[in-house]
Amino acid sequence: MPARPQVLVDRASPVPLYYQVARQLEQAIESGALPPGSRLDNEIALAEELGLSRPTMRQAIQYLVDKGLLVRKRGVGTHVARARVRRPVGLTSLFDDLARSGQEPTTTVLAHRVEPASGVVASTLEVADGTPVVALERLRRTRGEPLAILRNHLRADIAPLDPDVLARRGLYEVLREAGVAPATANQSIGARRATAAEAELLDETRGAPLLTMRRTTFDERGVVVEFGDHLYRASRYSFEVDLTGR
Repeated sequence: MPARPQVLVDRASPVPLYYQVARQLEQAIESGALPPGSRLDNEIALAEELGLSRPTMRQAIQYLVDKGLLVRKRGVGTHVARARVRRPVGLTSLFDDLARSGQEPTTTVLAHRVEPASGVVASTLEVADGTPVVALERLRRTRGEPLAILRNHLRADIAPLDPDVLARRGLYEVLREAGVAPATANQSIGARRATAAEAELLDETRGAPLLTMRRTTFDERGVVVEFGDHLYRASRYSFEVDLTGR
């Protein structure tokens, strides 16, 4: 385990003590001095070492947990979190984005079935109730660690979708090779808590925060290509948006 960089506090400073500690630990994490997986001493030991109260030390640690830089696990302790996957918001495939950034994506196909469309799926895909659609559910990992649950619906006649191929390649790549070109999309991003089943798949605790992304994708003619309803670990994933002023 790498040695933790020295943390110094200035009691004469107007900056709160907890924030001084948190910022120094944050800088050590960002610089790599505290690499992912590094274990921190417990709060009592850290508080005694720095001459701080336990509530102050707990506040500093919680600040970094809330930022996703530290992870607490009962019986294991506090560790530096794995670096988050930061993804620009654009009409791209998660698989392609991860592969381009060297994140070594892998996929487990959890479900691949043809079923009659109904409700939200039918209206979003702009097909009549009862129309056959392909329902996909995949677990995407990066460097062996669970990252996202991907649920997609597509018309059954849009393109051949082999589960073995989808386990090795991204959905958009497979569609493009079949002559189906995603061109535009409507997308909404939100958040909710993980169910017990979702938490088990993503190696999270039940109720852990998840990012949600719903996307309806169209081809160049304006025909719906697919409807995606995805879940991402908030501790490991974030969306990035570039904004400009008028």
